[in-house]
Amino acid sequence: MFGELMKKYRVLATIIAALTITSCSKADKETNYPKSREDQELERMGKLTGDDGIVLFGGSKKKGKSVADAINVNSYLWRASLDSVHLLQAPLISADPFGGVIITDWYTSSPNAKERFKFNIMIIGASLRSDAVKVSAFKQVKDAHGAWKDSPITPQFSRDMEDKILLKAREIKVNSL
Repeated sequence: MFGELMKKYRVLATIIAALTITSCSKADKETNYPKSREDQELERMGKLTGDDGIVLFGGSKKKGKSVADAINVNSYLWRASLDSVHLLQAPLISADPFGGVIITDWYTSSPNAKERFKFNIMIIGASLRSDAVKVSAFKQVKDAHGAWKDSPITPQFSRDMEDKILLKAREIKVNSL
């Protein structure tokens, strides 16, 4: 009698476990409840801080972002800037393709030259526009004692370099099509 009662409890426990497991599998389905007026208004207006909220220290709430999403540098401007620096035969100190910064070392046009130049090139945007590239040029002149002294340089000199980079970038883009 005791054995028969235990058998019934096992059957009952098995049925309850099966029902519990099958009911849990349906819990994954999303139900759409009607939204209150306040929720609809919040959804329409969006969040003040954007979808990610406030992100500190470069962290991101979105996982799985590709490297291409992080690059905000126009590739044509980047290649044109490197080509321009190469044509000048200016040695590179730093070239950061993700930040869009190229820094050259001081260079002269000839070994006996009395002046030398240095460029800092920043590619600011992802589009091929005239305001997406910024060139800072520096000039030094050799004094009578052979020491290099900073010398003023016209803003037009930097703008001319920017124009050369833009023309080269457009040329690269046309040739790639």
